[in-house]
Amino acid sequence: MAKDDGLLLGEAARAIGVSQDTLRRWDREGKIRTRRDAANRRRVPRREVERLAGHPSRHSTGDARSPRNRFPGVVRSVEVDGVMALVELEAGPFLVTAAITRDSVEELGLAPGVKAAAAVKATSVMIERTSD
Repeated sequence: MAKDDGLLLGEAARAIGVSQDTLRRWDREGKIRTRRDAANRRRVPRREVERLAGHPSRHSTGDARSPRNRFPGVVRSVEVDGVMALVELEAGPFLVTAAITRDSVEELGLAPGVKAAAAVKATSVMIERTSD
């Protein structure tokens, strides 16, 4: 299959700003069209990627997230125990505690006083480091 026949699922997901699972679900639901290549991998036609990239979804990453679900603040405490950690974030009048992996704490450089933001989605809270 030629490169012009579309992007691999992972490439398309990154270009659109959604997860591969989201693209698989959209494929099953008929929201996007995919093709299978000779190795039976899903490929998303470039025009589909362009169409979907032009319309940010609620699954987008970065600044496209809903501000009502994002709480910028400052890390108040980090308690690491084994492979998990509890991060407490002071976000204005809110105190948000998230259980995240030790690796995430290390990769984000989370420590008391570091600016970060809590992103709340359903029952999950995600912590991301911020520059301001």
